Amino acid sequence: MQSHAPTIFPTPEGNNILDTQGSFRYPRGMDKTAAVPQTLQDALRYFSDPDKCLAFMVELRWPNGVTCPTCGGRFVSFVSTRRIWTCKENHERKQFSAKVGTIFEDSPVGLDKWFAAMWMIGSAKNGVSSYEVSRGIGVTQKTAWFMLHRIRLAMQRGTTDKFFGDVEVDETFIGAKARNMHKAKRARLVKGSGPFGSSKAAVMGFLQRGAKKGESKVRLTVIDNIRTQTLDTHVRSRVAPDASVFTDALSSYRKLGDTYDHRTVDHAVEYVSGKVHTNGLENFWSLLKRCIKGTYINVEPFHLFRYLDEQAYRFNTRKAKDGDRFTDSLRSIVGKRLTYKHLTGKDALPATT
Repeated sequence: MQSHAPTIFPTPEGNNILDTQGSFRYPRGMDKTAAVPQTLQDALRYFSDPDKCLAFMVELRWPNGVTCPTCGGRFVSFVSTRRIWTCKENHERKQFSAKVGTIFEDSPVGLDKWFAAMWMIGSAKNGVSSYEVSRGIGVTQKTAWFMLHRIRLAMQRGTTDKFFGDVEVDETFIGAKARNMHKAKRARLVKGSGPFGSSKAAVMGFLQRGAKKGESKVRLTVIDNIRTQTLDTHVRSRVAPDASVFTDALSSYRKLGDTYDHRTVDHAVEYVSGKVHTNGLENFWSLLKRCIKGTYINVEPFHLFRYLDEQAYRFNTRKAKDGDRFTDSLRSIVGKRLTYKHLTGKDALPATT
């Protein structure tokens, strides 16, 4: 893949291609004959050129031409010395960069580093730690941690479509084991017996079986408890009424038969009875826990849903190539914003717009 040597102007924060002064010619579009990089080596080589980074993002965000994020106007001009556009309409925030209105907004980190981080987390089956990203792209661990959470927001797929066909439903618990805690910590956190007597968080999963192997899809949600009303409400909000629902023998699912073709398997007796089983979700739980325990080690309950979004996205796109998964996640960066204050719980603003 051919590339010309880019003109790079280093700054203390790194190569911020949107704000650096210097000669720059805005490419009107990507090279249509050039394939999207499909390996990490190709991606690092291709996106080392700031021109190609900007052109790639512009092509995905504005395939029909650049428009103003504020008013939607098409009468914009490119300021090559600052790598920004100026809207001709009369309103506030007339000047904007390609990062405005995306998860990248207000970030001093260059697109080349953002793209590398997105590729790393999208292609790593067991996730990637902020320390590894920090060493890999040359930013601080705190910056890498913030970047990864913003990328997880882009991986989030908020949809109201309900699962149909054969659907597995199960729940699991994420958190530290009481026997591994220090005595003082165990006394503070463990107030009773069972999963909810500890600091574990409950997660509910839904798996829609595919017609072929590898086509199943999952959705996850953090729940407060595993009581009948809680589980029943979540199932009815996420599964179509004509679906066949397979669960274990937990009594909290007993009312589902009023609406669904509900069949259970008692794990004290057997794990499979014909097509009645929850082995698909059990397999996913093993992947999830390997990711959390092996890579992230300690996940705060406040952030748990973000890690669920990450693992669900990788699972649902597991048949895609790394380059296609990277491009798909990059298409989802617009209209999503996550500030550091919101991420750390210091404000009450919504994470998305």
